Amino acid sequence: MNPMHDSTQVLQAADSEFLHQQLKQQFGFDGFREGQQAIIEHILLGRSSLAIFPTGSGKSLCYQFSALQLANVTLVISPLLALMKDQIAFLKDKGINAASIDSSQSYDQSQQVMRDVRSGHTKILMVSVERFKNERFRQFLASIQISLLVVDEAHCISEWGHNFRPDYLKIPVYCQSFAIPQVLLLTATATAKVKQDIAQHFAISAEQIVQTGFYRPNLDISVKATLEQDKNIELLNTIHHHQGAGIIYVTLQKTAEDVAQYLRSQGVNCTAYHAGLDAEIRHRIQQQFMTGQIPIIVATIAFGMGIDKSDIRFVIHYDLPKSIENYSQEIGRAGRDGQLSHCVTLANKDGLNTIENFVYGDTPEASAIQKLIQHISQETDNGQWEMQESAISTSTNIKLLPLKTLLVQLELANVLKPSFAYFAEFKYQFVQDKAAVLAQFDESRQAFLTQIFAHTHFKKIWGQLNFDSLYQEFGAERQRVVAALDYLADKQMILLETKKITQVFEVNSSRLVQADLVAQLSQYFQSNEVKEISRLNQLLDFFESKTCITARLNHYFDDNRSPQQCGHCSVCRGEVAILPQKSHIALNQLANVEQYLSEFVSHMNAKGHSSISTAVKAKFLAGMTLPIFARIRVKQLPGFGYCGEYRYQEIIQLIEERR
Repeated sequence: MNPMHDSTQVLQAADSEFLHQQLKQQFGFDGFREGQQAIIEHILLGRSSLAIFPTGSGKSLCYQFSALQLANVTLVISPLLALMKDQIAFLKDKGINAASIDSSQSYDQSQQVMRDVRSGHTKILMVSVERFKNERFRQFLASIQISLLVVDEAHCISEWGHNFRPDYLKIPVYCQSFAIPQVLLLTATATAKVKQDIAQHFAISAEQIVQTGFYRPNLDISVKATLEQDKNIELLNTIHHHQGAGIIYVTLQKTAEDVAQYLRSQGVNCTAYHAGLDAEIRHRIQQQFMTGQIPIIVATIAFGMGIDKSDIRFVIHYDLPKSIENYSQEIGRAGRDGQLSHCVTLANKDGLNTIENFVYGDTPEASAIQKLIQHISQETDNGQWEMQESAISTSTNIKLLPLKTLLVQLELANVLKPSFAYFAEFKYQFVQDKAAVLAQFDESRQAFLTQIFAHTHFKKIWGQLNFDSLYQEFGAERQRVVAALDYLADKQMILLETKKITQVFEVNSSRLVQADLVAQLSQYFQSNEVKEISRLNQLLDFFESKTCITARLNHYFDDNRSPQQCGHCSVCRGEVAILPQKSHIALNQLANVEQYLSEFVSHMNAKGHSSISTAVKAKFLAGMTLPIFARIRVKQLPGFGYCGEYRYQEIIQLIEERR
C-alpha cells in the first residue's frame, strides 16, 4: 500500500513553505495544528498513515489538504450522514469540490455525483461503509482511479475498540479489490491495543503512526457522587454555576425528554436531542445550537459527532457514559477554543443495569445462531443464498447489529462470500409519455420495453415491476431489465425508486456443516460480552479513581506525556468519588414475577412459540428489546420491564432458581 507518488509530490511534501502557502491559500489558516503536517507529509510521500488526535484537534484537515495535492479522487468512509454533510458544506465554503453518495439522494443525484468524480470535478467523495454492498457502486469504483482511502472513526475496525462495526473489517479487502495505493486512518480514541490492531490491518508501521497528546489543560474535570433523586437539583446548580453553551448527556431517549422538560420548567433555555426525532428536527436543533439560539442540549450519544462549535463551556454527564472512550469523545467537545470549560459527571451506580443491558441484549443465543445456519442451509439454491436483513432478524430473533456481525464472521470463516446486492422492489413513474419513450428506440428495444411496461402494476402514477412474471413469460434477465430502467432514469424518461435491498451470498456448503461452527460463533459473542462488561468495570474504577483523573484518562490512551497531577480535576482538589447505589428490595422478594412470567409464556405460546429460553424470559423482565418482542407486541404486557432496575445476571439467576 506504499507506492511512491511522482517526484513533484515528494519535493512538495518536503517543502514546508509550500505546504504552508497551500494551507493559507486553500483554507485560510496561518499554521498547522500539532501532528497535521506530519500526516500530510506521509500521504504526499506515498505512505499510508494512522492519525490519533483528540476530538476537535483537526483530523479532517489531514485528508482535506492532501486530497487537493493528489492526482485522483480521495474516497472517505465516514460513519454518519450528518458528519458527511457538515464536512462537505465546510469544503464547498472553501471552494473545494466534495460530494457524498448517500441514502438521502435520488438516483439522478447519485448518478451526477459519479459523473463529477469521473470527470475529475470532484476531488473528495464521502460514503458510508454500507455503500460498498451496492453492486452498482462497486462497479463504479472499479471504473475509476482512487489516490487515497480515508477511514474516519477507524477504531471501528478493531474488535478491541469500543465501537466495533463488523462492516469495517472488510475495508482492507475493498482496498485491495480497487487497487487503492494508500490509506489514512483517523481516530480520536485508540488504546495501545486498538492502535496496534488497526495498524496491522493495513500494514502501517510504527513510523507511520502520528499520535498527539491527549492532555487538555483548559478542561476542568470533576466527578460528583450524586444520588439519583438529587440529580435534577445538582444539574440545575451546575448549569447556573457554569454559564454559556453546554451539552448534557443521558443514556435513554425518554431521559432526554424528561430532563429537558424539567430544566425548561426552571427557566433554562434547552431542548432534547436523540435518534427518535425526525432527521429534519434534529438538523434544526443542531443549527439552533450552533447559532446560540438554543444554548443547551440534553442529548443521547446521537448528538455531537461532527459538531464543530468551539465555545462549548460545559459538558455534563447526567448518566454514566458507556465507556471511557465514549467519555473522552464527549468531554472532548468542550472548550475547543482553548478557554476554560467544565466537564462534570453526576455519578452513581443506579443506571449500571441499563448500560449492561445494551451489552447483554446484543448477544444472540446459540439456538438463534443455529437457526440462522439452518436458514442458510435450507434456502441455498445453486450455491447462492438470498436474504433481507430485517426478515432474517425477525425470523431468527437476532438484532440487526449482531446479525451483521454474524454475517461478517461467516465471511471471514469462508462460509459466505458476498456476491452482489439488488433491490427487491423497483417502482417507477413516467416523466415522458409512454408512447414518446418507446418512439425513441428501435423495434427490438421497443418490444423489450413494452414487455417491461406490461409487467408493471400501476396504481395511479407509480407502478411496481414484477420481475418473476416478466422472466417466466419473456425470459428477460434481471440484469438487463435493471440496466434498461437505469438508462431510462438517467435520460429522465422515468423516475425510478428502489426498495428492500436483498443481499446474495455464495455459500461454501462444506464449511457450513462444520460440527463446531455454531459453538465457535457463540463463543465469539460470549467473549465480546465479557470484554464489554470488563470495559464497563474499567469505567467505574476510573470514576472512583484516587489518582488524578486527567492523568488516568491520558494513560488509558497510551499518552504518558501529561502531568501526573493536573491540578484541575476533582481528585486533585481532594474530592475522591465513591459512587452510591440505591438499595432495592431483594429481587426474590418482588411480588408478581411469577404471574408476569406466566402471562408472557402464555402470550408467546399463543403466537406459536412453544420453547422459550431463560435468556428470553430475562430480557422480557428486564425490558430489553428483541425482534420477536416487536413482532408479537410483547411490550404491551404488564410485566415487560418489571425488573428493569435490576441487573440482568440477577434476573437470570432468579429464573433459574424458580424452574
